[in-house]
Amino acid sequence: MTGARGLGLLLVLLLPVVSASIPSTVVRLNKAALSYVSEIGKAPLQRALQVTVPHFLDQSGEVLQPTRIQILNVHVLHFHLKFIAGFGIHLSAAANLTFKIFCVPEPLELTLPVELLADVRVAKSSIGTPVVSISTCFPLLGHSSNFDDSNSTSHALLALVQKHIKAVLSNKLCLSIASLVQGINVHLGTLIGLNPVGPESQIRYTMINEPTITSDYISFDIHAILFLLGKPIILPKDVTPFVLPHHVGTKGTMATVGLSQNLFDSALLLLQKAGALNLDITGELRSDDNPLNTSALGRLIPEVARQFPEPMPVVLKVRLGATPMAFLHPKNATLQLQPFVEVLAVVSNSAFHSLFSLDVVVNMSLQFSMSKVKLQGSTSVLGDIQLTVTSSNVGLVDEDQVHTLMGTVFEKPLLDHLNALLGIGIALPNVINLLYVTPEIFVYEGYVVISGGLFYQR
Repeated sequence: MTGARGLGLLLVLLLPVVSASIPSTVVRLNKAALSYVSEIGKAPLQRALQVTVPHFLDQSGEVLQPTRIQILNVHVLHFHLKFIAGFGIHLSAAANLTFKIFCVPEPLELTLPVELLADVRVAKSSIGTPVVSISTCFPLLGHSSNFDDSNSTSHALLALVQKHIKAVLSNKLCLSIASLVQGINVHLGTLIGLNPVGPESQIRYTMINEPTITSDYISFDIHAILFLLGKPIILPKDVTPFVLPHHVGTKGTMATVGLSQNLFDSALLLLQKAGALNLDITGELRSDDNPLNTSALGRLIPEVARQFPEPMPVVLKVRLGATPMAFLHPKNATLQLQPFVEVLAVVSNSAFHSLFSLDVVVNMSLQFSMSKVKLQGSTSVLGDIQLTVTSSNVGLVDEDQVHTLMGTVFEKPLLDHLNALLGIGIALPNVINLLYVTPEIFVYEGYVVISGGLFYQR
């Protein structure tokens, strides 16, 4: 299974529930990914080639003489993978297999060169996972070396033993490769599942059609669904189909992942529906520089001082009734929040008195980063916060004075809260033990691209 996981990297990033035919994510594996798989795949390939050779039965004499044969070592000299356009992957490998033949009167060793050629079909399974299968496989067996002329074992017997070994290998080597590939499919099948986004939310990916394969890359159209309390987040049906252009990201990289506007809209809708963006902002009543009390507020709004001659705590209840919006433009990502803010005086442990309420618009810059397999975000405020007084129980409220207050007590708690949420990140399509390394993130019109290397953590 370890070998299967190692070679399973060549399908890296695929997953899980089909409820729409429009991809929100495209994962493209380039030639560099196959080169990396060739490197880390030598060890599992060597193990796969260590087949068992049954005893050779010498029928030249009056009594059958069994000769035990054991593979001592498999050394893979060459392992190369390349894309077959419209089909899958071509595998070529060369190895030396060293055998110990327990002849009488003394054992000997021989080395047999082997070349393997196989075509691997890459397709989509009925459950939305990648599936690989051996289409054709040819073992080419060379002539053995290391015969010892001084060994008393007859050349005739050794020729028969070699013929026996080649007959076994002609059958077993391709069966062993097929078994290795089957192990990859078992591993990839475990990818169907929910990946946590938060305590009550998950994301699931699935392939939605057959992969696109050229001589340069293999591309997977993947649909992502976000769930809240087990229910999918559904976007409006007029979603623009996402197509990842050919020449985006970093040239020569292993993997290119495209994330559509649709995916960001779904994530923000999830946060809004979960109430994760809501927060209450409070201050310490006895703090000398705390403006969140009726005494400080009364200096701006006389009616507050009249209603509350004694200082009482003030709470800002921030609620996101409207879905946040992300805007993706070349080299520029922004986020807009439109919270409703109610300003309340705390008159007892469980009672609040509404002072006034505000409609607020906050524009923010949005920066992306990667941590292992998660895309993370951080924000900072762009320009001035816009606000409008929508109701008041304390008479006329001067918006300019309230604007000063909001800049003091509202902006930093909102940013801290939002950055903590975005810092949790959202898992990109991945397989177990596979990490994105040295990623570069590019923002284009309506989508984000992540280019980087891959590292399989054994």
